[in-house]
Amino acid sequence: MSATVPSSGGTAPTRSQPEEAATHDMRSGKQGSSPSRFGERLMLTGTWLVAISVVLFAGFLAWRVRGSSAAPLEPTLAPTLLVVQPTTQLGSVGLPTLSGQSNGAQAITRLAMLHTTIPERERQKVITYTVEGGDAIFSIAKSFDLDPETVLYANYDQLNDSPDFLTLGMVLRIPPVDGIYYQWQEGDTLENIANEYLVKPEDILGFTGNKIDLTNPQIEVGQWVMIPDGYREPRQWIIPVIPRGQAGVAKSLYGSGACDGGYTGGAYGTGTFVWPTDSHTLSGNDYWSGHLAIDIAAGLGDPVYAADSGVIVFSGSSSQGYGLMIMIDHGNGYQTLYAHLSSVSAGCGRSVYQGQYIGGTGTTGNSTGTHLHFEVRYLGGFVSPWYVLPPP
Repeated sequence: MSATVPSSGGTAPTRSQPEEAATHDMRSGKQGSSPSRFGERLMLTGTWLVAISVVLFAGFLAWRVRGSSAAPLEPTLAPTLLVVQPTTQLGSVGLPTLSGQSNGAQAITRLAMLHTTIPERERQKVITYTVEGGDAIFSIAKSFDLDPETVLYANYDQLNDSPDFLTLGMVLRIPPVDGIYYQWQEGDTLENIANEYLVKPEDILGFTGNKIDLTNPQIEVGQWVMIPDGYREPRQWIIPVIPRGQAGVAKSLYGSGACDGGYTGGAYGTGTFVWPTDSHTLSGNDYWSGHLAIDIAAGLGDPVYAADSGVIVFSGSSSQGYGLMIMIDHGNGYQTLYAHLSSVSAGCGRSVYQGQYIGGTGTTGNSTGTHLHFEVRYLGGFVSPWYVLPPP
């Protein structure tokens, strides 16, 4: 049923209510509810997205093709090895280039590791070392990171606790750790040997290199064992102190250079010391319990000077490995000794003065190279020369 609306212009056609609602929605700008029109718009949007993606992908492929064709790699090595070489033509960046490639392509160098780093482990076995020219017990021990006493103890059969008995070509035992390398004797027990060398029995048993069965600890006579941190007093091979007013030592025991002694008067020391050589550099043995002196580097025949004023109480050939030797009594409790000389120029009983020439350096006696063996003694005991000499 339709209704009529009166108008001054006459009558107007009638419309149904649904048509009026649709017309109102179109005028107000709102989207209609027609499903066909929504689908058309959705399809149009998707088509544009696909087209854009295709264009971008095609451009990317073209860029890759141009890049690969501009700088082709020419294989020069086996496929399993890629050599990277540095270049200096890349400006301040300094990046390397691949072998056979233009400067436009760059890579980061990675060096090949040709070996495997193995952590250092404590040595367990005794090794040997052959003495060469210029060697000394102190320097040999230092090269193996050991105390000099350790090397001295391990070679008692050759050195008799004297580092001056070292000779060229001598083959030394070098223990793996500091301590005493000991050959088991008849009647020895773990407890007795441990007490003698100031360690505990378990220190001997626990050292892996000894290979002792802990369940049945048996050590055979003649077997060598390492006593870690073991210690004993080394035997000293020295020319005794010879005061000027007393009788000298026996030539039959200490060598033909021994003086008769009984000297009175003469020069007295100043109480200070100068270096006995022009060189102030250590060579070979330093001052330690087995070597109560310092070895000073020198060339053959270099001058030797009196470290202080005094009277000569020994001059010439000596025993105990010293070679040609001079000893000066300074009259104030000090004596100084100069050994392994090539020549001596000051005779027994002669007064010499500080800095005076008394001989030449050499390698006489038990020596593996030219140097000066220099001792300082005070009131019968030994003093480290470093304590009395001026700084080098």
